[in-house]
Amino acid sequence: TQILGQSQPRVSRHLKILADAGLVERHREGSWIFYRFASDPSDRVLMAVAIALDGLNEATDRVIARDRERFQQSREARDGVAAAYFETNAANWERVRGLHIAEAKIEQRMHELLGDQPIGNFVDFGTGTGRMLTVFSDLYTQGVGFDASREMLSVARAKLDEAGVAHAQVRLGDIFSLPLPASSADVVCVHHVLHFLAEPAVAVSEAARLLQPGGRLIISDFAPHNLEFLREEHAHRRLGFTDDEVGVWCRDAGLERVNVVSLQPEKENSDGLTVKVWLYRLAGQAPSVLTRGAQHKLSSVK
Repeated sequence: TQILGQSQPRVSRHLKILADAGLVERHREGSWIFYRFASDPSDRVLMAVAIALDGLNEATDRVIARDRERFQQSREARDGVAAAYFETNAANWERVRGLHIAEAKIEQRMHELLGDQPIGNFVDFGTGTGRMLTVFSDLYTQGVGFDASREMLSVARAKLDEAGVAHAQVRLGDIFSLPLPASSADVVCVHHVLHFLAEPAVAVSEAARLLQPGGRLIISDFAPHNLEFLREEHAHRRLGFTDDEVGVWCRDAGLERVNVVSLQPEKENSDGLTVKVWLYRLAGQAPSVLTRGAQHKLSSVK
């Protein structure tokens, strides 16, 4: 309404028409409803849009230019809110990051473990700032990240815009029960999330549910440690995990081990944290990337 200068009912009516025509997709986050371009609009719809755009006149162009200006103002305001939230919490995050190997090296190792094979659908549990969606954006066709924090989703959307990642989206969701169909993901990523959970095994089970045959689950988290301040000051529910713990959860969920690596802290001190990366896969043969789009889509979120 701020961008178009129209009433909420009128905007809603136009959006409904666009959704019914297959041009946009919608999803709800509490009292908010988000719209985005449809992932695969039909040729008929694209032709209709092209004809409509070709018919724009000078007066219409001025209206669109004004709308674009308001859109940019709205985006800048949203980015400002996200930046303020990130700045408020950055000091706490940096204290934890200083205890383990650099994030860039963790990301590089995760990338190496997944390899260069194209990924169809990529799902990020507890997406936070959306960093994993950016890190692996060169591999996947379609990505979606879920987080329980609206503030973090605002940060993630701003970061994805900044990185130019247009083939990913972030949504509000409970990672114990996501609104995605079974066998809809090629890779599920759980990066520094399990230690916040009271029941990490349930999250692993949900990840396995989403994987198609041959799909992979990549988890990064801490090895066991004794830093109680992380529990008291940073809401860590678990102080790291052993390979056996993660292995039991994955095997119970029907996953088989592919690889496990340990990344030691760069600073030699007693408070250093070892980061583990576990890669598991669901038994079965994954379909080729060329046929995945016809078989399942992350846009089927209800």
